[in-house]
Amino acid sequence: MNKSFLRVIRRFVFLLLCVVAVSHSSAIIIRHDVGPVRYEVRESNYPSVFFLERQGNRKVCAATIIHQQWALTAAHCVEQTLLGNTLANGRDFAVIVAGQDREIDAVIIHPEFDLQDAADVDLALLRFKQASVTPRAMPLHLQELEADTIVTLLGWGYFGLGTTGRQYNDGSFRLAMNRITDVDHRFRIRFDDPRDFASQALPLEGMPSLGDSGGPALLESENGLFLVGITVGEIEADDFSEETQGRYGAVAVYESVTMQLDWIEAVIGSSAPFDS
Repeated sequence: MNKSFLRVIRRFVFLLLCVVAVSHSSAIIIRHDVGPVRYEVRESNYPSVFFLERQGNRKVCAATIIHQQWALTAAHCVEQTLLGNTLANGRDFAVIVAGQDREIDAVIIHPEFDLQDAADVDLALLRFKQASVTPRAMPLHLQELEADTIVTLLGWGYFGLGTTGRQYNDGSFRLAMNRITDVDHRFRIRFDDPRDFASQALPLEGMPSLGDSGGPALLESENGLFLVGITVGEIEADDFSEETQGRYGAVAVYESVTMQLDWIEAVIGSSAPFDS
């Protein structure tokens, strides 16, 4: 794919902040032929995943705890929530993790982060002021990913249907599944239309949406769940429309945790798997 096609829309968050007067939608775009309640999950089932900012019912951006004192998110979430400004003004940033108040006192943005470059690395590590053994950190996936791997997506972002794209915001926490289609320094997933005879749509096929930036892609194995990727955004193809974001055929992009493992370990100062 050429770079012009791979321009990634990191407006999963940007629109939410710039068009506050407009009604926004909530987490995960789902199949049109599956009841929405099947996608809803309890936040307590995934205690290491938390949102960064709340705006009324909207919960903007997500992060995942990967170490007793560190969490991983998308770098553009630092700029497009109050997190960056709060720390720049010398204050700690308060979040709620597994029902408990915690404070972030530092952010380390990947040195190759650049929104103008399609080959940038959109990751940031968030340091908690105090280390905690609870909730248990999400272990990182350490092996190379392959196409056709099925991953679990989580988020509080816009809700919508594959036939229409994003619709409204109710602040619900949802889970969807999808299959990795391409792997390079990042990986991609595509929202398959179940009406297509050749479709490989999964029973809970879905896509991340506006507000889901920074959220995790998880790999389920016999040893439990592992973090494999962080939500970056949606590719702007020729038929891309902000009003129908997440519609069938949409392609979402994730940063690969495995590809950035050296940087993560260097910042944290220890080798994965981290003590959890």
